[in-house]
Amino acid sequence: MFIDIPQGKDPIGYVWGEMVPGIGPAAARLATSVYEHTTLGLREFEAARLRIAQINGCLFCQDFRTDRDGVKVEADFDTAVENWRTTDAFDDRARLAAEYAERFATDHHGLDAEFWDRMRAQYTDAEIVELSICLGSWLSFGRLNRVLGLDEVCVLPSHVAG
Repeated sequence: MFIDIPQGKDPIGYVWGEMVPGIGPAAARLATSVYEHTTLGLREFEAARLRIAQINGCLFCQDFRTDRDGVKVEADFDTAVENWRTTDAFDDRARLAAEYAERFATDHHGLDAEFWDRMRAQYTDAEIVELSICLGSWLSFGRLNRVLGLDEVCVLPSHVAG
């Protein structure tokens, strides 16, 4: 971790809740809201979220799986996301969500008319805005956690060295 956390403080709670009280809690509410209020299907939501996590390199975000009423994507879903162009595990919406996530994170100026035609064939305008807000949240907050080294202190058991 690259910032000092007082002894006995939870790093995530301290950074997101106490260090910058005028900003941190508001950012945390946005980060939570994209999970609590999404109308997107689980597979396209997770395809986009995991693609951003892979690009960001955030260990926690790569290990985490969104749970909706006890339902999660399959254990090897992250492999499908890495191979979004060729996997047979995705329908058109999930594949497009992974593509949008990648392009949003790495080439947002390259989102051309052909891409938007494909998006609008699969997603409503409201869904496009919702997905875009989710992507922005994951991109910024996943990078924040990675850059500050917070992803190393909040990793799930599958990434803990044995």
